[in-house]
Amino acid sequence: MISIEDARELILAHCQPLPPEDLPLSEALGRALVHPVVAAMDIPPFDNSAMDGFAIVAADTEGAKEEEPVSLAVVDVIRAGTSGKQVVVSGTAAKIMTGAPLPEGADAVVESESTTETAGTVLVRRKVKSWDNVRPMGEDSPKGTEVLAAGAAIGPAEIGVLASLGMPTVRVYRKPSVAIIATGSELVEPGNPLAKGQIYNSNAYTSEAQCVEVGVKPQRMGIAPDDYDVTLAMMRNALVNDVLITSGGVSVGDFDFVKDVQDALGVERKLWRVAMKPGKPLSFGVFERPEGGRCLVFGVPGNPASAMVSFELFIRPTLLRLMGHTAVVRSVSTAVLAQDEPNSEKRVRVVRVWLERSEGRVLAHSTGSQGSGRVRSMVGASALAFVGPEGSGKKAGDQVDVMTIRETRV
Repeated sequence: MISIEDARELILAHCQPLPPEDLPLSEALGRALVHPVVAAMDIPPFDNSAMDGFAIVAADTEGAKEEEPVSLAVVDVIRAGTSGKQVVVSGTAAKIMTGAPLPEGADAVVESESTTETAGTVLVRRKVKSWDNVRPMGEDSPKGTEVLAAGAAIGPAEIGVLASLGMPTVRVYRKPSVAIIATGSELVEPGNPLAKGQIYNSNAYTSEAQCVEVGVKPQRMGIAPDDYDVTLAMMRNALVNDVLITSGGVSVGDFDFVKDVQDALGVERKLWRVAMKPGKPLSFGVFERPEGGRCLVFGVPGNPASAMVSFELFIRPTLLRLMGHTAVVRSVSTAVLAQDEPNSEKRVRVVRVWLERSEGRVLAHSTGSQGSGRVRSMVGASALAFVGPEGSGKKAGDQVDVMTIRETRV
């Protein structure tokens, strides 16, 4: 067995970003940039007013105050999207709207709230300094500067930057194609009646949802029964994808032959078993297609909590790396256990917890029974707490590392 960190490093070493594609901005959310973005123009492209008011020569307001305002002649009105027709000289002002270009001769804008407008004149009731309420040309993005780095994740702000530079499309790494196969003759699809000894297939749906959460829409390929030939045929068909996720059949039971099928299909196994609980029987391999390209093959345990934890720790980072992201592992911080968490095994216990801030500390509360078959242990979990194999575990009040997996308000 190898550690969680070593297993993830080994897996990511076999991941390269997929080929790029050009997308319209409206479809680029969540993708990663292939190339750095350099501003081809100044943003904003001209000096402009930061608020509604009057463009003036700041020196004209020397000595202006509430009881002794300075009077200026209004010679122009400048709306956003237009430019001034008059030069502002000493003793004059131009009424200006937010975002409108600063007219020639003006070096400041006084806000409307500090003025009183009368017929053809404006009274300024405070001293104004040069460049007050002016957004200089290039203040946001000077021409020639790198504004977004290669590999940057594209969020709403990044889309705004790209749009401000006039870019209708952006080059990003494409999304991976993902196939999901659940294994086991005991599985039945939801909506069908259960016979004795059968259970509903939940793993394929949780894996699908976890993929979608990353921004990838996978293909559920159905249930492979405990039949070697059927499993072989289903997995062979799935190897055309960039990633294959199978659940179940990777342990040491009589019908756990997923690894044997992988071997028969030419999947080169890179690891089997990770020093963690739940999720120990995880397998990972690489299938090199004769025609070119590869499929990364994950075999996650059949127990629902094991499958979900394995996805969070290993498959999610893989999908993000294939999509070109540079930050692929969720952030890890520390929290204080709210309860004892024993660990008598020589592997890390991954405890599903919810986080709470109390008296200046972040507390990690167990979601309940931590059995690997309890999918409900992931319900309400906002983090995974790692209880190492040192000693006999951790006591309430001890500090542990936690990986946040859901948004939390702590």
